[in-house]
Amino acid sequence: MNTSNRLSWQGQHLLQVGMALVLYSAAVGFVIPGLASPRIGLSVHTLSGFNGVFFLVQGLLWPRLALSDRASRIAFWCSIHGNLQIVATYTIAAIWGVGIESIQLMGELPHGLSRGTPFQEGLVLFLMVTSGPTGLTSWILILWGLRRSAEPPMTAHVSNG
Repeated sequence: MNTSNRLSWQGQHLLQVGMALVLYSAAVGFVIPGLASPRIGLSVHTLSGFNGVFFLVQGLLWPRLALSDRASRIAFWCSIHGNLQIVATYTIAAIWGVGIESIQLMGELPHGLSRGTPFQEGLVLFLMVTSGPTGLTSWILILWGLRRSAEPPMTAHVSNG
């Protein structure tokens, strides 16, 4: 698969992931009251909606990136991993109602978080911290890929006619 086809394929898949996250955001909106931490459930709802829109934008700009095959694969998978992992982290925290050690500010709000078992707190913290490097890697590569368009600019042809 050549680079242009790979970028188009990846862009299409980013659009699909984006729409799935928008649908996930809508579904989470219905279950917020039943979560152990409704406040963090609201954060999951908005975070997954934001990430869905982010993936839709990425999918539209992806074919325009000037990246090698290797760089586009790294950026693609790091973006998916980093964004989905942070949504998963907040989802787990909302379901369990724990994560006070890593999502400290939310614990002070009504229906916030409580202290979980060491395993629960450790898992939420581990997932949160390890999503950062992959997200940053993808953003840096995307910014690098936007340094110039992969496609030549459209030029107007004037006919002498």
